[in-house]
Amino acid sequence: MRILFLFLLLVIVCQACDHQRLYEKNNDFRNRSWVVSEKPAFDFDIEDTESTYNLFITIRNEADYPNANIYFTYYLSDSTGTTFEKSLKSEFLFDRKTGRPLGKSGIGYVYEHKFPILEGYTFSKPGTYTMRFEQFMRVDSLPGILSVGLRVEKAQ
Repeated sequence: MRILFLFLLLVIVCQACDHQRLYEKNNDFRNRSWVVSEKPAFDFDIEDTESTYNLFITIRNEADYPNANIYFTYYLSDSTGTTFEKSLKSEFLFDRKTGRPLGKSGIGYVYEHKFPILEGYTFSKPGTYTMRFEQFMRVDSLPGILSVGLRVEKAQ
């Protein structure tokens, strides 16, 4: 019995290892709402300019989020504050036809999404970079958006 328990523990620990991830952080919103004035920013370091990277936004929302999709703008800048990547993106959090929530659910009514921002991206010089997100909906407050985050991983 003890050997089986140790084996299962080892399997769980090995699956939890994430060798691709270089950076991952989330910004939780007060009052469970993304207000237009909140512009989460994430600083991360890149040392290897030979490798390619994938950057993702992670969004956690409640099932009662009032829209099917979300519009946001991302800004990628270097340590001098120079923005060299910027784009308006739209992603669906719910199925357009059925209205069923998309994403992974760990807690019944909360869903997590991981959307690609930049894939196979190469940084020209080592240093600290900042990714900033702004919600770009037609309302000032997005109730039901719990957090926004950034994940940076090495591309395979």
